Amino acid sequence: MAVIPVALAGRPYEVHVARDLIGNAAAQARAFIRKERVAVVADANARRFHGARLEASLAAAGIGVDWHELAPGEGAKSWDGLRALVDWLLEREVERGDHVFALGGGVTGDLTGFACAILKRGCGFVQIPTTLLAQVDSSVGGKTAINTAAGKNLVGAFHQPSLVLADLGALDTLPDREMRAGYAEVIKYGILGDAAFFDWLAANGTAVLAREPAALEHAVATSVAAKARIVAEDERETTGARALLNLGHTFGHALEAETGFSDRLLHGEGVALGMVLAARYSARRGLIAPADAERVAEAIATVGLPARLPDLGLDCDGTRLADHMRHDKKMDAGTLPFILLRGVGEAFLARDVELADVAAFLDEELAR
Repeated sequence: MAVIPVALAGRPYEVHVARDLIGNAAAQARAFIRKERVAVVADANARRFHGARLEASLAAAGIGVDWHELAPGEGAKSWDGLRALVDWLLEREVERGDHVFALGGGVTGDLTGFACAILKRGCGFVQIPTTLLAQVDSSVGGKTAINTAAGKNLVGAFHQPSLVLADLGALDTLPDREMRAGYAEVIKYGILGDAAFFDWLAANGTAVLAREPAALEHAVATSVAAKARIVAEDERETTGARALLNLGHTFGHALEAETGFSDRLLHGEGVALGMVLAARYSARRGLIAPADAERVAEAIATVGLPARLPDLGLDCDGTRLADHMRHDKKMDAGTLPFILLRGVGEAFLARDVELADVAAFLDEELAR
């Protein structure tokens, strides 16, 4: 088992990466269970595939489970979903010293974490991410949020979990498309700050997606360690270091908005194409060689992720896509920072990007 510390001052916690952590959850998380029953928030798919193992583990330790089940999908991350969850937790008389368990993907973790951030001004929670994307990204770092009519993740809080159990066995039930979407966040760590990891993934990405045990554990543990380092350096995204984790997201969120935040384009797919666009835009500005931008595109296309904007079949122009970016939560004094590249493994925060130029670039990409 890999154990990765997230070294936050006064609030350190660990991410455990191994198989069968759900079946051993009572022992792993015993320090965070104070009562005879624990509240577990799970989406319907996660409960169907993994709920019985979690419940059996806790039952063997004399602990019962109360379930709050969510419908799968982004729709759960809403005001209505938040209100229903908070009311349920209050009805269960969850106290500030208690921990709520989140079993599922990023939606479950984001919603549960936000509810725990505001419930009685903050109670604890334990993340049990069941998707690759959640294991390497959203379960670590304490960003919690819901979506609103104005955009994605615009209402939320920083609220760190007390423990993350990344059970690699949970990925056995994950559809291949969801695995690829999660892999986008894995390769992101190589592109933004670890050229050697990028090269390793270029050679071993198919093994990771095939869930080969050694390759999968190395990919997840390396990704978590990379995020843990950045979060420890810049927990609340004030110095610019944590902003690097948004590589591909500004473009990706615009694409998600244009496709209605639907299954037409999964979040990880949007990030994958967003990283290709960030690399090509960096090349257009003369920051990296065009060949490096194409290395990024090839590594993403090779594993079956979208790497060409025309393939999405969008009925819009670059200006419309750029307009979606105006609602990005990273807007600061009317300026939107972009994460660009000086090379594979060397991302930086650019504050001099004009959205009109981005729109012109996207028109070029739509015509490729």
